[in-house]
Amino acid sequence: MKSDQDSSNMKGKGGFRAASFVYALVSLENMGFVANMVSFVLYFQLQMYFKVSAAANTVTNLMGSTYLLSIFGGFISDTYINRFKTCLIFGVFELAALLLMTVQARYKDLQPSPCGKSSCLAGRVAVMFYASLSLVAMGTGGVRGALPALGADQFNQKDPKESKALATYFNFLLLSSTLGATIGVTIIVWVATNRHWWPGFLISLLATLVGFIFLVLGKPFYRLQLPGDSPLLRVIQVIVVAIKNRSLQHPSSPEELYEPEDKESSISTDQKIQHTEQFRWLDKAAILRDSNTKPAPWTVCTVTQVEEVKVLTRMLPIIASTIILNTCMAQLQTFSVTQGYYMNRVLGSFEVPAPSVPVIPLVFISILIPIYEFFFVPFARKITNHPSGVTQLQRVGVGLVLSVVSMTVAGFVEVKRKNHDLTYGKPVHVVWLSFQYGIFGIADMFTLVGLLEFFYKEAPVGMRSLSTSFTWLTQSFGYFLSSIFVDIINSVTRRTTHSKRGWLDGKLLDENHLDYFFWFLAILSLLNFFNYLYWASWYKYKQENVSSSADGICWSTNAMCAPQSLSASGVPLFKEPDDQADQNEARKTRTTATNGNGIVGNDEKSTEEANGKS
Repeated sequence: MKSDQDSSNMKGKGGFRAASFVYALVSLENMGFVANMVSFVLYFQLQMYFKVSAAANTVTNLMGSTYLLSIFGGFISDTYINRFKTCLIFGVFELAALLLMTVQARYKDLQPSPCGKSSCLAGRVAVMFYASLSLVAMGTGGVRGALPALGADQFNQKDPKESKALATYFNFLLLSSTLGATIGVTIIVWVATNRHWWPGFLISLLATLVGFIFLVLGKPFYRLQLPGDSPLLRVIQVIVVAIKNRSLQHPSSPEELYEPEDKESSISTDQKIQHTEQFRWLDKAAILRDSNTKPAPWTVCTVTQVEEVKVLTRMLPIIASTIILNTCMAQLQTFSVTQGYYMNRVLGSFEVPAPSVPVIPLVFISILIPIYEFFFVPFARKITNHPSGVTQLQRVGVGLVLSVVSMTVAGFVEVKRKNHDLTYGKPVHVVWLSFQYGIFGIADMFTLVGLLEFFYKEAPVGMRSLSTSFTWLTQSFGYFLSSIFVDIINSVTRRTTHSKRGWLDGKLLDENHLDYFFWFLAILSLLNFFNYLYWASWYKYKQENVSSSADGICWSTNAMCAPQSLSASGVPLFKEPDDQADQNEARKTRTTATNGNGIVGNDEKSTEEANGKS
């Protein structure tokens, strides 16, 4: 994948000025998206006449589909059209979905009548309803697949200052999302629940439209990546060639594996990835059978191409280890909203809408992100010499621990809510939900940003949109898993309990055992955390070509030059040469462009074509 990052042509482009337009879209689009997602569980119950569990499952399935389709958006922007155009195309789908929702909520004849079943949708009402949800999933998912990477492209990882700023970009990306969501779950939700549903959807539509206008206005300032070869095709080529060459012996030295010289290669030196020892069977794809044979894509792969597949393979356990956390998140957007509906929501003379309860973690995050960025990161950076203060995997680990605490607390809060109703005959105050929401809000702050930065930095250059979409993929699987858990738990407990009723099978919340479900997730999350520790210890960070520095040699673009390497659990962030001889050999065998200050030049060749074609 090429870029337009030439210093002479890119003067004034990129950086936080360009990223600010991305922040604007994230904030305005998320304003409507989050407001709708937290409102849907009540909208489906009160307006579309779903049962509690059916409404919750419909929301989690919608969220799961949305995040799953982000993979499609990431693939498109890496392969066929640039990330900017991808956002605009999928934005059209998102706007169309919000328009359909507004129209259906506005007219009674486009809504179902009560029927007493789990779902009362039929005919044209069902078609319009599911068409709007499908468009939401397609549009929002596609935008999320390309937008974070578009903003991250504005920071050159080969420039130490910009590489350091990349972590800040992801922190402020979450802050922008959080601020928009805060407005959404307060103002938009209040309008929807106290006035009518359709004005709430209309405000979401207008806010999202304005967000995309901001994105278009920022086009002159963007560094745009041109799409390259299909990342999936490159992966398939490695697997196919490795299977073809399975009978070949490994060479005595990795230096014998195929990696063309710079003048013969389609990628620059700085994009090349060093050989690693993990998954050695894939190295057979880089064995040239006959030195006299001209290399071809389906007969031999480069070391870099093989290492790209290794990077993606190493990511798989990390992806799997964060799914349960997102299953826990799904409960706060569904069952906890229903909890809030049955609680005392009066603050002074104002009654808080139940879907506005998630504002609690949003407020926590909005306060904590600046504290984290301006106080914790500089302090931690002095200790670890890591540009982000702590590694991405360490940050994710903290979030996983806090998710266990949040679900445990949520179970006790549900017990308190039910007992208070029985003892005093009146609902407990909604402020009790602040404990589980607040703790999980902090967990989300650590995990979401950690994953976005991890997947972007670790990804090969041509797969960064697809890779950052893995963050949303874990959320997708988490939401789908929530629906599966609800169905399985209902099925099992329906057969094993004396009442012959599932834990979550009642139409009213007081008829359910939501506390048991929360504790079930807490135990599962604890087991998942230990699983994550193993894979975080096993993971080896991507190694790229050596770069010069005033202080020595850096062997990774994911960290500043530092005297020692740090990781989530003792695994080096970057592999240093064993001795001075190795360092000297590295200088001889690898070429790196540096300026007078020892700063590595841009990792990608520039071209005016990127702006011309965009």
